[in-house]
Amino acid sequence: MRRPLRAARDPDMKILFCCMGNICRSPTAEGVVRARLEAAGLHERVEVASAGTHAHHVGSKPDPRAAAAAASRGVDLTHIRARRVDGADFAQFDLIYAMDRDNLRNLERNCPEPLRHKLALFLQHAERFDEEEVPDPYYGGPAGFERVLDLIEDAADGLVRELQQRLK
Repeated sequence: MRRPLRAARDPDMKILFCCMGNICRSPTAEGVVRARLEAAGLHERVEVASAGTHAHHVGSKPDPRAAAAAASRGVDLTHIRARRVDGADFAQFDLIYAMDRDNLRNLERNCPEPLRHKLALFLQHAERFDEEEVPDPYYGGPAGFERVLDLIEDAADGLVRELQQRLK
């Protein structure tokens, strides 16, 4: 007798990470948080994605420097493609994290008022660093991408700890 196909479980939480072009910071956050969720056994309960507030790089792979820096720390970004935030994202995602204040303002301008409570800066979850914004490494060298990873890993660890408590 054949077993019926099981429907895939809907995630308990959906999180979107946003930067300007979705090729450096937000795909790095998506990849790092996805890896941390998998390590914590939460990958089936929490869905993560990333998007940009601008359409400059739609369809592009992550910046090769971001991908190389992430890979050096065991995080794979190769499957991610840049896309722009769209209106449905504000309803679809439970939490929407901006990498900096400029992108947070862009999100706030486009987000319906009743859903703005979902918007925040990602580094609010950082525990080791005092920065509030993830700097854009695009116009700098490799050290900037390493710094972005340091900040994102710290915030990712804090976020995953919070999710472990919230989703008990």
